[in-house]
Amino acid sequence: MQGIMHGKKGLIVGVANNKSIAYGITKACKEHGATIGLTYMNEQIEKRVRPIAEEIGDSQFVYELDVSKKEHFARLREEIQRDFGGLDFLVHSVAFAPKEALDGSFLETSKEAFNCAMEISVYSLIELCRELEPTLNANASILTLSYLGSVKHVAHYNVMGVAKAALESSVRYLAHDLGPKGIRINAISAGPIRTLAASGIGDFRFILKWNEANSPLRRNVSIEEVGNSAMYLLSPLSSAVTGEIHYVDSGYNIMGMAAVEEKDGKAAIVWDSVKNT
Repeated sequence: MQGIMHGKKGLIVGVANNKSIAYGITKACKEHGATIGLTYMNEQIEKRVRPIAEEIGDSQFVYELDVSKKEHFARLREEIQRDFGGLDFLVHSVAFAPKEALDGSFLETSKEAFNCAMEISVYSLIELCRELEPTLNANASILTLSYLGSVKHVAHYNVMGVAKAALESSVRYLAHDLGPKGIRINAISAGPIRTLAASGIGDFRFILKWNEANSPLRRNVSIEEVGNSAMYLLSPLSSAVTGEIHYVDSGYNIMGMAAVEEKDGKAAIVWDSVKNT
């Protein structure tokens, strides 16, 4: 039986390695029949991306794209039109902020760090949509990746939380602009996952355990689970869904208070028990 993505052609921007969320999305779409192109930022990332392209059987569709270089977008558009003719889906999995801006006080964020985070993590989505719009087929779907730090304070997330808030707002405005052309755009807000990008966030091991202890499902999520949700949003199954932020986090985002236990007749946050596991 043919998969729901059979005959669909897409580009996934931001696969870092086989542990990344973008890899989970790549696998899910490929397993359901899609033909996929991948991008790399530089030679170091290319060494990781090409084996993934070979793994999925689309090794001929690998393109250079550093989102800070405008000339890369024009070349990418020409390469996509040459190799695919048109795209049915597009995934934006790009985010960056200087390490020093992800710790300490948000109040101390430098203008340079703020501008860098916004340009790479947010404006790159806008530019990607604008520059590749001519390659998008009717009823194409676009997806980007966010995190709970966009709407809630999350320790060590700082300027990236502000960038993700701007990213989610951009999704809504882009949905309005692209909608009349039949193009949809959504975001997935995934729970914390041990990825290369997450390695720059302080106390990340504790964040994982905290989410596991406090989410309704009492567990964290996998790149496969995020990939399956992404495949739905990129496929015709979600044909009337656009401008949405879809949470894939074991329900953690709905919680209004931390897990507590009674200690000496008072409610105490289960902090030590989580941190020491």
